[in-house]
Amino acid sequence: MARTHAHTHGKSHSIRPTSKNAPSWTIGSQEIIKSIVDFGKDGMSASEIGLRLRDEFAVPLVKPIIGKTITQILEENDIKRAMPEDLEKLVRKALGLQKHLNVHNSDKRNVRSLELIESKIHRLSRYYKRVGKVSKDWKYASVIAKLE
Repeated sequence: MARTHAHTHGKSHSIRPTSKNAPSWTIGSQEIIKSIVDFGKDGMSASEIGLRLRDEFAVPLVKPIIGKTITQILEENDIKRAMPEDLEKLVRKALGLQKHLNVHNSDKRNVRSLELIESKIHRLSRYYKRVGKVSKDWKYASVIAKLE
């Protein structure tokens, strides 16, 4: 898949497991669900939980084993974030760039970078409003991001 604001496809990516079947060495599904809920209560995001399961418990993918994604399991157990993870990460990235630009206001490259990040935020928020994961009146503004 091509990058949003670049004309390249990129080479760097993680390699997913080749088989969609559950491997024989993984732990049981109830134990996986219990650990997902525990990690979610500790405040970890879905991607952090997936990395931890992969590294510590040798679970390559959760969906083939359980039949649900990590986000679905967290929502079933009433562990839900106010904002989707990817949108939240983009807002935090924009906030960090704004702090940088307050100190280094002549950094033209990062001004452009902030514009590109904010356009990604607007595009993603439009999608999440349409799907219903973010309220219809949610709006990103750089002033609001500074306050958060």
